[in-house]
Amino acid sequence: MPRCERSKVTVIGAGNVGANVAQRLVEKELCDVTLVDVVEGLPQGKALDLLESGPLQDYDSFLMGSNNYEASEGSDIIVVTAGLARKPGMSRDDLLLKNAAIVQDVIQNAARHSPYAIILMVSNPLDAMCHVAMATSRFPRERVVGMAGVLDSARLRTFIAQELEVSVESTQAFVLGGHGDTMVPMVRYSTVGGIPITELLPPEKIDALIQRTREGGAEIVKLLKTGSAFYAPSAAVAEMVESILHDEKKILPRAALLRGEFGINELFIGVPVKLGCRGVEEVIQISLTTEERAALQKSAASVQELVDVLKKNGFLKP
Repeated sequence: MPRCERSKVTVIGAGNVGANVAQRLVEKELCDVTLVDVVEGLPQGKALDLLESGPLQDYDSFLMGSNNYEASEGSDIIVVTAGLARKPGMSRDDLLLKNAAIVQDVIQNAARHSPYAIILMVSNPLDAMCHVAMATSRFPRERVVGMAGVLDSARLRTFIAQELEVSVESTQAFVLGGHGDTMVPMVRYSTVGGIPITELLPPEKIDALIQRTREGGAEIVKLLKTGSAFYAPSAAVAEMVESILHDEKKILPRAALLRGEFGINELFIGVPVKLGCRGVEEVIQISLTTEERAALQKSAASVQELVDVLKKNGFLKP
């Protein structure tokens, strides 16, 4: 008999990002969703609220919330949004180590109940947390991915569309490197209707758009004052989940463990990959100019600094 089971995605962390990921997934009817969070009542309440939205939004996906990982049993994808936001007086290393401890605990529990799942990391610092997730789960590199360039590319596409007063659907762009200030927006590969933006915008305007993209998350934090972005990050996660569950094999920029590609070894870094039902099916290597390669190496070095701190503190093997 054919199986009648729907795909199952567990979202760990029921805050703004996690809850919005759940909403986007069920509204697309991609899967059933389990929300897991340590705060009693939070994932249950948000899951029930979303479940009761089904008749109004015409979706039949099932949602449940839980404070334990047994509910995540048999997930196809585990989305990890759990973690702390950086607070005043907290150093980058402090945030790194606190979130590494959270991610390590999350992955230990989730991987045990879903040993064949694909892990999709959202927690920051993203590239470093991918290392913790892979080391803790011992999953192959194909099944540990990070939501990096998908979000950054969406921000760049938004700014290009605004500047040229065109539909965002006409824009294409992608970003390499770490998810942070050292990201490398690929201007040569950014187009509008197939036309390179270098033919549509002056260099100084392109530089301004790139800088705004690099500061995209910080700009929103400054405006919100008490929070960070969650609508666009959740949309980026939903696109990745859709490509995996539907085996669409989309070429998306995201954090993958490189083993020689782009001259980088054993480091998670944002690169274009083919994303399908098996996770990372191929790293797409593109030609880089000397300047682009240097910028990517600089970004990789920044990620390596975080990895070295994790090794020093016992989260990763030296």
